[in-house]
Amino acid sequence: MKRFASSLTGLFVVTLLGACSELQMLNSMAPQNGYEPTLNLPFDSAAGLRLDVYKPNGAVNAPVVVFFYGGRWQHGRKEDYQFVGAALAQQGFVAVIADYRKYPQVRYPLFVEDCAHAVVWTHEHIQTYGGSPQRVVAMGYDAGAYNAAMLALDPEFMKDAGGDRGWLRGMVGIGGPYDFMPIVAPDLRDIFGSPLHYPQTQPVFYADGTNPPLLLIASKGDQVVSARDTETLYDRVARANGPVEKVIYTDASHSKLLALVSHQLSGQSDLLPDIANFVNRVTRQPPAQR
Repeated sequence: MKRFASSLTGLFVVTLLGACSELQMLNSMAPQNGYEPTLNLPFDSAAGLRLDVYKPNGAVNAPVVVFFYGGRWQHGRKEDYQFVGAALAQQGFVAVIADYRKYPQVRYPLFVEDCAHAVVWTHEHIQTYGGSPQRVVAMGYDAGAYNAAMLALDPEFMKDAGGDRGWLRGMVGIGGPYDFMPIVAPDLRDIFGSPLHYPQTQPVFYADGTNPPLLLIASKGDQVVSARDTETLYDRVARANGPVEKVIYTDASHSKLLALVSHQLSGQSDLLPDIANFVNRVTRQPPAQR
């Protein structure tokens, strides 16, 4: 397990304790050079969904990372995650930050279907923005990690969106919920529908070894989403002989796991280098025949 360096100032630690102020701070400190943002591109006009693209300067056939944010499937906006797009672009990746519909407007599985449509749009259009449609990785945090995992583990989502799971060369999950039964919270019970179908809503249910490579990142210090979810999914995929890696931190909180992706905090841990190494590695390899 890894520790992250704790050399943050007291003021910055206090700022990070509030989710909204944290995101505002991280965005305000994100680098503004080295990449070109293209904002509010529609990818599902019927649902009113848009995405942002962060293109590294001079990018040609670069790896692509499609990022889905968290928020308990109820909160969040792509605009809040400029710092993620900037950090990924500075690693040489074309970053796509996509919105998806949330509860109570929609329930499972519609928010996962929205994410599948974002990947299909990326495959069809990302070459215009310097990315390679053959080098796409899905990445998510919190509920967004769940969405990305479902795309990687259940091929039906990409198929139903008019695409192919084979378009995904890998998936990165940060602090994701992958095995959260029994579902007892009233809002989650409403989001995920009939208890008879709860098993089919869990990413671990689809761990059959046919998935693209997974990089699962969690922390023992996460009091919001237990690292047990990551450990369980890792074990299930590994037992099925599927490609999977894990990084478990000892003391990062749930919010700090994502903050460590940012440019200004990336030097405090190996989290961003680990992600960059994984993306570069899996997008250079020929697609697995599964």
